[in-house]
Amino acid sequence: MIDTINGRTRLYGLFAHPAKHSLSPLMHNLSFRKRGINAVYLAFDLTGDLGDAVNSIRQFDMGGVNLSMPFKRTVIPFLDELTPTADLIGAVNTIMNRDGHLIGANTDGTGFFAHLAANGCTTKQKTATILGAGGAGLSIIAAGASKGLSSIHVFKRRNASFSAVSDQLSQIGAAYPTTIQLHDYKDETALQHALSESDFLINSTNIGMSDGAKLPVAEALIDCLSPSAVVCDAIYEPRQTRFLHAAKQHGCPTFNGLGMLIYQGAQAFQRWTDQEMPIDDVEDALLKELDQNRS
Repeated sequence: MIDTINGRTRLYGLFAHPAKHSLSPLMHNLSFRKRGINAVYLAFDLTGDLGDAVNSIRQFDMGGVNLSMPFKRTVIPFLDELTPTADLIGAVNTIMNRDGHLIGANTDGTGFFAHLAANGCTTKQKTATILGAGGAGLSIIAAGASKGLSSIHVFKRRNASFSAVSDQLSQIGAAYPTTIQLHDYKDETALQHALSESDFLINSTNIGMSDGAKLPVAEALIDCLSPSAVVCDAIYEPRQTRFLHAAKQHGCPTFNGLGMLIYQGAQAFQRWTDQEMPIDDVEDALLKELDQNRS
């Protein structure tokens, strides 16, 4: 936002349910202000018809929107075009409005690896183990393959979506020169082997979010990792889950999900405005907000 909202102010927003807890308005409005862009970003807690909401992007000439659960997949039929990554994983978290032509993109996974790259982590010819294959997991898998990971081990519960996810992983593997193996989450032998050869261990599940004491893998299995392996959690609150604490005690460098949140937002911001998000300012503001919410 600039000093005042006027007739030329461009609207951006978030479609989600629930939406009131979102940090995205703070992140984008701060960025608009820092970059001198006449725009405002609002969170819309969407309980009505999704098709009507998407059509409002055209009607109100919105610059674009982000999407969170439960709309990342169901929005696709209402869009005019998908980027290759969004099409590959079947999920959208960012919509760009190009003169009424709505393009769906997914910046979750690319944002995740952009944050790692900013912290000096390279992916070329490396091996990753990824826990979970939901929306966040699939986006990280696809982005990791595009960033040159040579091998990805995916661990997922053998439930009703197991076969469909297996097909999606086959499509991702066919698009990139990456070996992707899907394992049953309960296969501890396979998990031990995967961890022993992994350069990255990434938890994309929500285990540890509501209860930071829970672990997505048995704590003893973390000992299978090399201390040089990078351990990541998609969760950013609590800031250090028991999973990250155990990995840190093992000597591993660790990252929580705040970097993924910021960098996926930064990539959306760049697609909308052709300008770079002020990452350091955004990170400082989000950390202050999280600290205030905790107190």
